[in-house]
Amino acid sequence: MPERRNHRFASRPLRWTLLIPLVLGSALAMAQDLTPFTASYAADMRKIPVNGEATHSLTRTENGNWNLTFNAGMFVARLSEESVLRVENDTIVPLTYRYERRGLGRGRETVQFFDWDSGVVTGEHKNEPFTLPAEPGLLDQTTYQLALQRDLAAGKQDMTYRVVDGDDIDEYRFRVVGEDRVTTRVGQFDAVEVERVREPDSKRETTLWFAKDWQYLLVRLNQVETDGQEYQIVLKDAVIDGEPVTGIPVGSE
Repeated sequence: MPERRNHRFASRPLRWTLLIPLVLGSALAMAQDLTPFTASYAADMRKIPVNGEATHSLTRTENGNWNLTFNAGMFVARLSEESVLRVENDTIVPLTYRYERRGLGRGRETVQFFDWDSGVVTGEHKNEPFTLPAEPGLLDQTTYQLALQRDLAAGKQDMTYRVVDGDDIDEYRFRVVGEDRVTTRVGQFDAVEVERVREPDSKRETTLWFAKDWQYLLVRLNQVETDGQEYQIVLKDAVIDGEPVTGIPVGSE
């Protein structure tokens, strides 16, 4: 399956902000429902002295739906995403998705509307309207992250998701490759290590670590681009259902 390149920034220092919403799902899910959370992350780039930060949150609305939001910034550049979703028969069901990028390079917006009664997804991507079939289990570029964490909590080792990516439907694949202890600003976490499965000849690599004792919160992400540039994203702080996230003190067994 060829890799999609729709969501790359024109400016290299901004690329890391694209990685977070594609792979970081800090939306923490138990067996039957979701758990509200807020998490913030720090990012850095190897070989280039550039730093940035991002926040991710999940909140419940008055009508019982959920809002999943992501905001990232670096220099004058800003990226934001928002999904409205519901949980139905223990399945995550996206309702709307909005993506906006402003700052360095050309700005871009994407909107997606999931009409499950009519069986279609409509929207606009790069100023062009589109219509896609709303196949069962289809997710958007933030809600698949919730499904990933729920599947990890259920003990799954290989995960595949059908995702509306821009104006097309792509298949995202992940697999568990091991466990590790990850050090962050709020302590150390025993984490499951997951990699995104790409084509054998792909030079891009994405590795993620999810905290086992904190509902599989993402605590670290590493990305290697085709040009060899490496990015790292690490947890700064988080609150899950009102409880501050704290790790094992550094140096403890």
